[in-house]
Amino acid sequence: MFVLFEEDGAFKAGTILAENDASLQVENTHGKRVKIKRANVLLNFREPSPADLLARAEAAAEALDTEFLWEVCGDDEFGFAEFAAEYHGHPPSAVEAATVLLRLHSAPIWFHRKGRGRFRKAPADILQAALAGLEKKRQQALAIEEMRAELVEGRMPAAFAGLLPQILYRPDRNRLEVKALEAACVDSGLSAPRLLLKCGALASSFEYHFNRFLFEYFPEGIAFPTFERPAVPTDLPRADVAAFSIDDATTTEIDDAFSVTPKPGGGWRVGIHIAAPALGCERGSALDEIARRRLSTVYMPGNKITMLPDEMVEAFTLAAGRDCPAISLYLDVNANLAVTGQESRIELVPIVANLRHHDIEPVFNEETVHEGVPDFKWKRELMLLWDLATVLEAGRGKPAANQNQVDHSFYVDWQTETGDGPGYVTITKRLRGSPMDKLVAELMILANSTWGKLLDEAGVPGLYRVQSGGKVRMTTVAGPHEGLGVDCYAWSSSPLRRYVDLVNQWQIIAVLQGTPPAFAPKSAELMAALRDFELTYAAYADFQRQMERYWCLRWLRQAAAGPVEATVLRDNVVKLEAIPLVFKVPSMPLQLPGSRVRLVVEGSDLLDVEIQARFQEILSEPDPEDYVEFEGP
Repeated sequence: MFVLFEEDGAFKAGTILAENDASLQVENTHGKRVKIKRANVLLNFREPSPADLLARAEAAAEALDTEFLWEVCGDDEFGFAEFAAEYHGHPPSAVEAATVLLRLHSAPIWFHRKGRGRFRKAPADILQAALAGLEKKRQQALAIEEMRAELVEGRMPAAFAGLLPQILYRPDRNRLEVKALEAACVDSGLSAPRLLLKCGALASSFEYHFNRFLFEYFPEGIAFPTFERPAVPTDLPRADVAAFSIDDATTTEIDDAFSVTPKPGGGWRVGIHIAAPALGCERGSALDEIARRRLSTVYMPGNKITMLPDEMVEAFTLAAGRDCPAISLYLDVNANLAVTGQESRIELVPIVANLRHHDIEPVFNEETVHEGVPDFKWKRELMLLWDLATVLEAGRGKPAANQNQVDHSFYVDWQTETGDGPGYVTITKRLRGSPMDKLVAELMILANSTWGKLLDEAGVPGLYRVQSGGKVRMTTVAGPHEGLGVDCYAWSSSPLRRYVDLVNQWQIIAVLQGTPPAFAPKSAELMAALRDFELTYAAYADFQRQMERYWCLRWLRQAAAGPVEATVLRDNVVKLEAIPLVFKVPSMPLQLPGSRVRLVVEGSDLLDVEIQARFQEILSEPDPEDYVEFEGP
């Protein structure tokens, strides 16, 4: 005697070896002996053999029309054997009964299971909904296959238009487009960015990195919302000075300028003038909302995303040839370069020149300030400010750190095409701690510490940078900055570029005008602005570093450089001497920090922003007695 039974959701057949009231000992078609519950037995039969029964029933079940079975069965619950007898018009053979069972079981949409071997036809409305769902899945599968095929062939599917950022940077695996992309990546052996770059969905590797940043931090795009054009105050007193700024050639947000005015009887009145956008941007205004959302200008090689709209920047930047609203800190300096008095004022400042580094540095640099600066228009003012900056630095007791560190400037010509897309990059070196750097830095430190103390003494909260124990943090309470050697330090000198400075400028203006401050003591909104600024500013800085690394790779690729020279920082980590690119060289033997080596660049990846280089030879080694003291740039 043989039995057809159900086990683990599957139908099996076997030979009965022994039986009792509740269970059977059965040898299945694979020769394995199993114990089954009698309740699991669906059919007893004598012929054909168990293996033959299953083979014949499975083949015959394929020929049965499921829709016809659904139409001819009744609405009541039924057993498969009963239905098989009704369908065939006679008591069914084992094969006929098993055939009906397998067909009913394989069509759960048409027949709902009600127990072992028992079914009920699906109601018409439920069946139609289920069939519609199946058809939808079939159409979706076809769509996925079509998109997958297009991607593998190097074409971007039309369905990807408008969805690319979501698909690439935050994929929802329930979307058909994402499923198609994942399947195409498997078939092509390429990552999603590489495949989309191949398909032309991305114009270049730069677009991949830039758009990823925009997707996370500017999901609504970088265009500014509507706002009222700022009103530039014209009723402020006009300063009797001739002010000038000192900036890089690409700077458009000119926040600071200086003036030097001789005093009758000797000495000078030195002015530090900071652009005052707070005068045209009230707290709670649309412009404030814009600045609060962005929190800082985003810098990157060849581009930037400004914190404030161009109209606002143009209205308040300290551009040459006009009187600009500013907050001025005046220093009374005697012939010995001692500061004998100071005064802060809100006024219109005549800006007569915007000096640029590339024009001034050839005649005003570390060499000329010690050996003799040649005559040029601003020689007297710059030399006085340089001498004053030197005195101020000594007074802080904290000489500027990293004066021998090299800074690099990146310039991207977007009109030039390269093999990696638009953009030809030029990277230039500039030694940090030049006279211009020190001049600007010391006067900014003085202004930020002076105005921070002004807020503290007035009991008006501000946003301070505090350093203690080597850690720098931001707080709303004044505290010493040990690294700078000042009692307090409140960022106030870049209000066109940083929201913190704009906030502090509102507070400073309130103190100078004797009006209620924009933020009261213990303001929750002030703390929220501080917290958000810290997180966002760090993220923007990280993005800038990543893009500088990216453009370093572009520089290497466009130069098609042969062997390159590098300095060992530690272990197998090196920094190229020509550009600020730091990376690991696994093939390099252990070297002393400070060693100079020659490497061969073997490849680079602009999507992962990685470089592969091979060690070639040692160029020089540091003195063994000094290498412990070496610190990488």
